[in-house]
Amino acid sequence: MRFAEDNNSTYSIQSVSDDGIVINDKLISRSVLVSANTVQEWPPCSLAELTSDHLARCLELDPEIVLIGTGSKQVFLPAGTIINLQERGIGVEIMANPAACRTFNVLLSEERRVVLALLMDQPAA
Repeated sequence: MRFAEDNNSTYSIQSVSDDGIVINDKLISRSVLVSANTVQEWPPCSLAELTSDHLARCLELDPEIVLIGTGSKQVFLPAGTIINLQERGIGVEIMANPAACRTFNVLLSEERRVVLALLMDQPAA
């Protein structure tokens, strides 16, 4: 799936596929945190590994909204996993990766403080 380029932010998602996401012409195929100003590796490689401590890293990026991409399908997380964000008044949306990437770009274009926490399952070695 191809996206229109967004010139209002430093980092925006150009495309998403089964191979990963493309940000500023670079393919990223591992789990990642993305905001308008940063792209960071993110430790959990799968939904099973995700903890509230992983999501706490989002707080360092001062979001008003956190989008959690759960892979090719939307999978809801246990409420306790996202409570730390919600208690701070941060909106949390959980969706499949393609929807999360589209929503991220839209919110960036609206100059919202959004963080995308994207899980990308890695094949077993």
